[in-house]
Amino acid sequence: MTQRQRTKFRKLDGILLLDKPRGPSSNQALQRTRHLFRAEKGGHTGSLDPLATGLLPLCFGEATKLAGGLLGARKAYDTVARLGQVTDTDDADGQVLRERPVPRLDIATIDAELARLTGRIMQRPPIYSALKRGGEPLYAKARRGEDVEVEPREVDVHEFSLLSAADLLDAAEGVPPGNVLRLRVECGSGTYVRSLVRDLGEALGCGAHVVELRRLWIDPFRNPRMWTFAELEALAARGEPSLEACLLPLEAGMDAWPRVEVDAAAAARLAHGQAVTGRGLPDGEVAIFGPDGRVLGLGCAEGGARLRPRRLFSWACAAGGEAPAG
Repeated sequence: MTQRQRTKFRKLDGILLLDKPRGPSSNQALQRTRHLFRAEKGGHTGSLDPLATGLLPLCFGEATKLAGGLLGARKAYDTVARLGQVTDTDDADGQVLRERPVPRLDIATIDAELARLTGRIMQRPPIYSALKRGGEPLYAKARRGEDVEVEPREVDVHEFSLLSAADLLDAAEGVPPGNVLRLRVECGSGTYVRSLVRDLGEALGCGAHVVELRRLWIDPFRNPRMWTFAELEALAARGEPSLEACLLPLEAGMDAWPRVEVDAAAAARLAHGQAVTGRGLPDGEVAIFGPDGRVLGLGCAEGGARLRPRRLFSWACAAGGEAPAG
């Protein structure tokens, strides 16, 4: 029996926009990709359920310092909802809990309920979710059969609209309707599409669950060039330079933060953990760029006049030299 060769990992910085297939978890997709690139360090920005497909930004090396900030970005999905069935996971991977007949519906009725689920709303996350309680994901407790209560929380739903109800409304005479709706969702951090579909089904009087879910984009990657596993493996066979050409530089992920430029002296002070002063700084977390235009990392601006380092990249610290006096 041939022993599997161990991957020799290396330092590698960059962002990959993976087109995750249906089946693997986000972490499984990350580990498969990390081994393909031989990246020493990696992380993903916001998990996708195993059922879901589409954009999963992966961060390698120093780019992992951006992952937390990208988690809160605005994002968009296409989803297919099956009416008439409620599952324990609110998607097709779960067990059917109950079935109800689908009432006669029309576009106006559907649009009205979608509008009620749009805006800043209270939403109860699914019981089977990665949210943690007592340091443990809720899905682990649910799988053990424990009673899990999830408190509603505020989320932002910027768009919840109907793409097509043809399967439901346009069935030929004598042919049963498909009982599915095709929907578009644009939302903020912490919003569960499964919960939106579940609540829509209840509002329509029949229940519903997600059967398909695809993430289209996540800020700042509004028009992403995504890479499938098949494409990446084909490029890897041609050599690592071909594979590495898929990676975006760290600067591509920095558009999520306001840009602040500093001179060499300020960059040196920041590299040593010291705050610097400036004028007209935007309050909150910012992307810091040095005098040569290279990104140095993330900082926090206060009161429009004070900038503190938060998470700087290794080259920013290495270029800092000796700590400046004062």
